[in-house]
Amino acid sequence: MAIEINTDVQFIKGVGPKLGAVLAKRGIHTVLDLLEWYPRTYEDRRAAREIASLKPHQVVSIQASVIAVRSMNLGRSRRKMYEILVGDNSGRIACKYFRVPYRGYFERFESGMSVQVSGKVTLYRSRLEFHHPDVHPVRESDESEDRLIPLYTETEGLSPSKLRKIIDTALRSLPEETKVDEVALEKKTYQRQPPEGLGENLPAWVLDKYRLIPRRQSIKEIHQPPVEQVDEFLKFRSPAQRRVIFEEFFKLEFLLAFRKQGLQKEKAHVLKGTGQLTRPFIKQLPFELTSAQKRAFAEVKNDLTKPHPMHRLIQGDVGSGKTMVALLSALHAIEAGAQAAIMVPTEILAEQHFKNAMKTLSPMGVEVVLLTGTSKGKERARIRHEMKTGRSQLIVGTHALIQDDVEYDNLGLVIIDEQHRFGVEQRNRLKQKGASPHFLIMTATPIPRTLAMTVYGDLDVSVIDELPQGRQPIVTRKTFESKRDKVFGFVDDQIRKGRQAYVVYPLVEESEKLELKNAQDEFEKIKVRFPEHKVGLLHGRMKPEEKDAVMREFRDNHVQILVATTVIEVGVDVPNANIMVIEHAERFGLSQLHQLRGRVGRGKYKSYCVLVLGYAVSEDSQRRAEIMEETTDGFKIAEADLEMRGPGEFMGSRQSGLAGFKMANLVRDVLILQDARQAAFDVVARDPELKYKEHRPLQKLLNKEILG
Repeated sequence: MAIEINTDVQFIKGVGPKLGAVLAKRGIHTVLDLLEWYPRTYEDRRAAREIASLKPHQVVSIQASVIAVRSMNLGRSRRKMYEILVGDNSGRIACKYFRVPYRGYFERFESGMSVQVSGKVTLYRSRLEFHHPDVHPVRESDESEDRLIPLYTETEGLSPSKLRKIIDTALRSLPEETKVDEVALEKKTYQRQPPEGLGENLPAWVLDKYRLIPRRQSIKEIHQPPVEQVDEFLKFRSPAQRRVIFEEFFKLEFLLAFRKQGLQKEKAHVLKGTGQLTRPFIKQLPFELTSAQKRAFAEVKNDLTKPHPMHRLIQGDVGSGKTMVALLSALHAIEAGAQAAIMVPTEILAEQHFKNAMKTLSPMGVEVVLLTGTSKGKERARIRHEMKTGRSQLIVGTHALIQDDVEYDNLGLVIIDEQHRFGVEQRNRLKQKGASPHFLIMTATPIPRTLAMTVYGDLDVSVIDELPQGRQPIVTRKTFESKRDKVFGFVDDQIRKGRQAYVVYPLVEESEKLELKNAQDEFEKIKVRFPEHKVGLLHGRMKPEEKDAVMREFRDNHVQILVATTVIEVGVDVPNANIMVIEHAERFGLSQLHQLRGRVGRGKYKSYCVLVLGYAVSEDSQRRAEIMEETTDGFKIAEADLEMRGPGEFMGSRQSGLAGFKMANLVRDVLILQDARQAAFDVVARDPELKYKEHRPLQKLLNKEILG
């Protein structure tokens, strides 16, 4: 039966409805979905390895026999570690799992069974072992000849060899590409649409300039790799992989290029400031702006005077002074007769911004209001009226700012804090509140350049890479649960000297699924441990007025130890607090650890951050703690975080584009990303309306993304 790329996968020979349902659970519905399910890695069947020959950090595949399958508790917790112990004539090695891949995974293995083990060799406590390798029984039906075997994500109900056969069948069954009759296409006189195969979707000049092989050849070789290219395939540097990686990056960059072109066509209010607010504001500051702050503000001012809307990202490290630049930008817009809005992800941060703005701007005659989800009744009606009539000049709030019943008089500038927590749709709703307002986006998470090129490729970027004078370096040390008494002894010493401390936990209350310490239970224990000191509790489930009361008490040193969840990541600024203890530090990403650490070191006292690790933490968790000990540079930490966790987790949410990378890796493939970005922006510059015949496939891509 002839198939096309959009044919339902169940109609491939050898699949059928039952196996089709198994593939559907993996998100594979069409032939194209199947062919774009790329191998995780490859197994080099040419070189048989013995266990005794293994070295740390190798990605290898070995055949061995199962010696034992067992599970054990991790420390005093209810969490379990699973282990498959395998061996050959040269030795034995443990395959360890800190989570179950899927139900029934370990029940498949019996003592003496011959298995194939593929994964990265890890050195842990002077022993070599595998962590979460791919282990499957060796069957007679498995390919035995010397060649490079693609390894896919293991799927229950579908053996690796069966999957490879299905993909091979699909590749053979697809039609060869037919020459399109351009005249018939223009006149719409085709009797029948040609069958759709793996046709080319990049312009010929792009293929030539960047030396890319054809699309069909690349996909075929990825699933049926030439054995002479073994080293290139294992490093993801083969011509076939390079072509697919380039195309994945190109598609995203092409859409960003079009979006940026569209922004430049929009009309916006020209906001020329008079200086009547910004100059006195700067003059009354008790410190001088850093050169990085001055540079960022100058870039914003320049954008606001242009006839198309600004879309600028300000990124900087924790405590670098982004809020000051935001306030200056808002004042500039207000001077020009427009309203400015600051939108933030949490009520705590909205309240903090509002209080800072009231303290500094109200004496200058600027009308500031706060609108959040807790604004109710007459209070909410009053705020909405002031916004609609233009009396309110600076509006601070949460998602409440984009609700349907909220109107503005003349919204000229929108400032969004913590950008990655908002989606494109939410930004568009806010955009509709004004006549193409200018956008200034801030993030306290320094973003590596490679990630900024993808997520924020349609934005101009300002970097605040200096810290204000007086910020104290923070001493960071990792330790383990067994040393907690010593840690709390140090906390006690510092409090007796007049300082204050944060103790942060990953959970609010006990979880049956996760055996972790939680803020509420530990709050009670810490009160007993420190009877002479006042202990406070802060978490996201508290009412705003409760949070306010606790924060105020901590700020005024009526509370010496604040037990909290990550709600303190933003919003709390207590110069007297000089100790940050983070429990179960292995549960946090690097950038989040860095943000939490940034809550201390804000005063004149030497500051400390202690990372307390739980039992049997992974090699990655220990490496994150070591990076925190080595540097306080947020940009270096962000690069390391991206490399260790990947872009999806790094951003904290699924971002458009990032979720679509099936093979591309932002860290490994940065040079290909740069080429793909250049090519995409060149296409839009050459042919802004995509009228050229060679750009028709790109018009199809654009329509698919815009229209769905």
